[in-house]
Amino acid sequence: MAEKKDNIKIIAQNKKARHEYFILEAYECGIELFGTEVKSVREGKVNLADSYAGITNGEVLIKQMNISPFEKGNIFNRDPMRERKLLMHKQEILKLSQKIKEQGLSLVPLKVYLKGSLVKVELALVKGKKLYDKREDIARRDAKRSMDRAIKNNARY
Repeated sequence: MAEKKDNIKIIAQNKKARHEYFILEAYECGIELFGTEVKSVREGKVNLADSYAGITNGEVLIKQMNISPFEKGNIFNRDPMRERKLLMHKQEILKLSQKIKEQGLSLVPLKVYLKGSLVKVELALVKGKKLYDKREDIARRDAKRSMDRAIKNNARY
């Protein structure tokens, strides 16, 4: 039998998270949405800036994620900034909560995407960067960019 490829379409990314944190582990999880929210996500009206996740009563909740109201949704629209439940296995949640308590780590969503017809969230276990770590990353990226430019210019001659 031929394998079916996953049809993935990225809706929103949290680029600031990659700059602000060291990403230790990433998890793929589902998200509990209502009908008009799914339609709005399919239109790309999602903002992950300043969003984070937390574990409450054995459930993973994503907070501060903005899904704009669906234009034709009238009374069925929900609060755009409401807390949404993330769908993960119980063992994964227990493991995450232990790491968060012991090591002082955080949970941050990296991206929201469509996998087939399902809405998925990539959730990362992160550790905060210090200012000198951020500067080091910027310097490394600039050095790589200038080396690539030099190689490209030398290849022309």
